Amino acid sequence: MEGTIAVLIPFGFMAMIAAIVIAPRYFRSQERQKMADLLRASIERGQPLPQEMIDAMSNNVGQGADMPMRQRPSPERDLRTGLVWLGVAVGLACLGLALSFEDPDALFPFLGIAAFPGFIGAAFVLMWVIARDKK
Repeated sequence: MEGTIAVLIPFGFMAMIAAIVIAPRYFRSQERQKMADLLRASIERGQPLPQEMIDAMSNNVGQGADMPMRQRPSPERDLRTGLVWLGVAVGLACLGLALSFEDPDALFPFLGIAAFPGFIGAAFVLMWVIARDKK
């Protein structure tokens, strides 16, 4: 029984990752197919297309089938992204601190792992500071 569980856990993990990647693409494809069917039916009936629908369709041109529209870089967006990365770093550091109560050797590896998102967050906040000073 233990050997079966030891084999099923990695397969379950991989299946979860595949579901996270495949499910949104599948549902987006279904949504696009419904939109195409609606457009085809309205064109066959000779009904005019609303300008909002034409604008929404033209905004996605060049983005690719599975790529969302990208926002323009802005200092505020840099600050938000930096704060999220810093939050991830603080969370990992706190996890290492909590685990160090049981195993004292657990703190330093988690602090090392937390350094990566911490420096990324610090770089985004620094970009925000530089862009803010240029205005």
